[in-house]
Amino acid sequence: MGTCELCGRSEVEITVHHLLPKEMGGTFGATANFCIPCHKQVHALYTNEEIASRLSTLKDLREDHQLSRFVKWIRKQAPTKLMKIKKSNQRKRKELG
Repeated sequence: MGTCELCGRSEVEITVHHLLPKEMGGTFGATANFCIPCHKQVHALYTNEEIASRLSTLKDLREDHQLSRFVKWIRKQAPTKLMKIKKSNQRKRKELG
């Protein structure tokens, strides 16, 4: 249990997010502690290529428009609440095309 560095909720189960995705060379790079919903949302919205090119810092992630809308919502949720996170349609199209 800990505090999510993205949404700021405390007493949540924490996962380690590589700010530069491992497959893009970030295996031993900087990481951040995210709650499970925030971590899943980052990867549901963006490919590893997008994360590596424009969202590889906490500041960039916090300032991203799509992600900030989710963070604003998740902050109001109970720390024990887990929800289903699905890939965005935009991300699905990128993977197909």
